[in-house]
Amino acid sequence: MNRSYRKILRNRKQRIERRLRPKNCEEQPRPMLNASNIHYEMAKRTGAMNCGGIGAMHLLVQRLGLVEDIDNSLELLKVHLPYHESDHVLNLSYNILAGGQRLEDIELRRNDEVFLNGLGAERIPDPTTAGDFTRRFDPADIECLQECFNRARLKVWKVQPAGFLKEAFVDVDGTIAQTYGECKAGMDISYKGIWGYAPLIVSLANTKEVLYLVNRPGSAVSHSGSVEWIDRAVELVGQVAGSVTIRGDTDFTHTEQLDRWDQAGRKFILGFDANPKLVGLAQALEKQAWRPFERLPKYEILTEPRPKAFRYKEQVVVEREFKNQKLVGEDLAEIEYQPGKCQRKYRVIILRKNISVQKGEAVLFEEVRYFFYITNRKDKAEKIVGLANGRCDQENVIEQLKNGVNAMRMPVNDLVSNWAYMVISALAWNLKAWYGLLVPNRERGIELVKMEFRRFLHAIMLLPCQVVRTARRVIYRILSYNSWLQDFFATWERLEAFSTG
Repeated sequence: MNRSYRKILRNRKQRIERRLRPKNCEEQPRPMLNASNIHYEMAKRTGAMNCGGIGAMHLLVQRLGLVEDIDNSLELLKVHLPYHESDHVLNLSYNILAGGQRLEDIELRRNDEVFLNGLGAERIPDPTTAGDFTRRFDPADIECLQECFNRARLKVWKVQPAGFLKEAFVDVDGTIAQTYGECKAGMDISYKGIWGYAPLIVSLANTKEVLYLVNRPGSAVSHSGSVEWIDRAVELVGQVAGSVTIRGDTDFTHTEQLDRWDQAGRKFILGFDANPKLVGLAQALEKQAWRPFERLPKYEILTEPRPKAFRYKEQVVVEREFKNQKLVGEDLAEIEYQPGKCQRKYRVIILRKNISVQKGEAVLFEEVRYFFYITNRKDKAEKIVGLANGRCDQENVIEQLKNGVNAMRMPVNDLVSNWAYMVISALAWNLKAWYGLLVPNRERGIELVKMEFRRFLHAIMLLPCQVVRTARRVIYRILSYNSWLQDFFATWERLEAFSTG
């Protein structure tokens, strides 16, 4: 097989390095962007598109057997005239991977001859047909589809290096997906006064994958119906992970489940409400029970530490004499505590925050706040608090689902159809994670896994390329260069030889 791309990549990298290397420039008479006499014309024979990475994603989907699994598991269409269930699912997901943000953007894809040629498709569903497809789902079908994704996920996990998921963290949280529509069945008003839905997100912190997505009315409390999905996620991750820890905020304490989880060997670090009884126990502790809590740095400084940036926001707060809360210090303690619905005691880590409430330069009063974490892990209290705070990174995953993938746009007409759209859109986010996990260069792959979705699109997906169809092959001829192309081609080679069993 011709591997001339290695030489081409090397030459292009050298050329761009020569252009960008530091040099002593003289004052220029004209701006750097000085192109003039620009003309446009249409190519007569050659065709190109701006999302050359879509072929790699389709190859990944094929190698994972996802197409066959979806078609064998879902029975939503009585006849296939002309589309199969997998065509509809991948059409919606690929629209997002190609840079689309809404259903209407599918129309651009279906009118792009080169895009269709790249996927070997005569045609793809239009936006209206795609929306109608989501209305064919019932809750059981959506659960079935999510299990198809999970079977593909396991194939990716099982080819990872030794030590992968030695210690896995399953995070759970709810959010509010706002909609301005007035005819969306199943929507309701949340405690914040926002109309919409209240999706539940269960994700794997290690890889930022979404394991389960559940749509609920906007009035649903955060933990509503979450136990079933937490159990499913832990069982799924437990097939590969050495140990699994469940993490959630105070809404997900589920004290009636703690004994069962503990007996099953499932670890947990959960927030606990600062109820009067726990606060009283904390206040009754001896002085020597507390010790100062020093947070570990987020990263190691490899060079010299930089001075802290000036806080202009705080300057405005002080100048205008707004009420300001400043953290003075933090202390840690721990106790054994038995919740009312439990048959045994568990460790409760207590974080005491000393807060100075100020107005301008004047100190109004000192305030003490208590934060509680219940756990069955044996780690030091400092590590427990650090791991509990690490769950906050799930907010970034939720943000990416909302505004990166646009999975919570709620484009269709009721709760279940919007749930289906959410799950299918989240597949685009999961494909990003799976692709990163299969990059041969482990360090670069993890960088892709952690990357924001829009940046991932520009690095891997939105690659200008020419598509050439021959009798036996579809050739994607990349027309541009960026620093990720070496990893892109290395991953393509791995996918070509990829086997799951």
